[in-house]
Amino acid sequence: MHKVNFTAHNRLDLLECGAMFFPALIGAIDAAETEVHLETYIFALDAVGQSVQAALQRAAARGVRVRVIADWLGSGGKVSKQLARQFRAAGVEFRSFNPWFIRGVARTHRKLCVVDQQVAFIGGININDDLFSDDYASAPLPAPRWDFAVQVSGPMVAIMQREVELQWIRVGNLELRARWQRFKSARTRLAPHSEAPVLAGLVVRDNLRNRRTIQRAYLLALAGAQHSAVLANPYFAPGRELRDALARAARRGVDVTLLIGVGQFRIQDAVAHSFYPKLLKAGVKVVEYRKTQLHAKVAVVDDSWSTVGSSNCDGLSLFVNQEANVVIRDAGFSVGLRDAIERGIADGIAVDPDAFGHIRWYERYWHGAAYFLYQGVLRIITLGKYTE
Repeated sequence: MHKVNFTAHNRLDLLECGAMFFPALIGAIDAAETEVHLETYIFALDAVGQSVQAALQRAAARGVRVRVIADWLGSGGKVSKQLARQFRAAGVEFRSFNPWFIRGVARTHRKLCVVDQQVAFIGGININDDLFSDDYASAPLPAPRWDFAVQVSGPMVAIMQREVELQWIRVGNLELRARWQRFKSARTRLAPHSEAPVLAGLVVRDNLRNRRTIQRAYLLALAGAQHSAVLANPYFAPGRELRDALARAARRGVDVTLLIGVGQFRIQDAVAHSFYPKLLKAGVKVVEYRKTQLHAKVAVVDDSWSTVGSSNCDGLSLFVNQEANVVIRDAGFSVGLRDAIERGIADGIAVDPDAFGHIRWYERYWHGAAYFLYQGVLRIITLGKYTE
């Protein structure tokens, strides 16, 4: 397994939901003096998106170089065109990721921002109002969408800066040879492994050299778990390798709890339910979050290892899309994140193993059929590379 390259002496601040994230993000952009790089899957033109857009345009107006990448599918074709036009008029450089699927099916699902090579943000929060569902229904939510980001300062910001520079190159229109030369140059500037006391590392997933890095980070942490592991994820549909790692940890006595978002997509819920019997039998505790839309992709192992990022525990995030997580080895940060996850667990409903074991036959059939369909779609999307 590939290990995470950690850097020491970073400062990391956990930001819960948009109420904490957007003021910090806009404040950093308003303080920018030289450059801003922003990547997101969804850039909505709602009130929140317009406030971030205005901050980016204010920065460009005072001479800051501002570059924005938004996913074409996540933001929508119409919004992407509107953003391109408005940003261009304001002096902001804007690129839409993979319009019309011209570069295959992969999307950029990353949420990153780096300002002046001094402060950075990473996590799961899109540029949209968290009081409304982030699907096409855009329905009002009973409470703000539950999600996390991390504000970073310290040596890891330089690594994040090089990653966003590389992504700008990827999305550009350079001819192939020039793209490859700049790709190699950007890769060789990455910081080496730190031998100092470790704190945080950037873990990205792409379809080049980092195809399974985020999944491997999870597997390595679970393999070494001794006491506890808590994971919160909205779209739980990992491959067998990760499911088995969770079950093995539980069977050897680790207290494993899964907090899973439900209620947004019926077929996604059915796929997740197809995994419950084996996980529950192994001793994994499964809790369904129903307070509002769960969008967090976070985990804590043994109160010493934790991760926050954009990657869901599903086939699209782990095997198809471009993702970015931060992995943290720091007890103080990990305990704080665990406390936040436990508040979410308290708002959830625990799945009773006995009751779930007696669900009706046609419900079991629906769960299995949903998983069979899901597995088939993933195999088509990945050209047969997705395996159980």
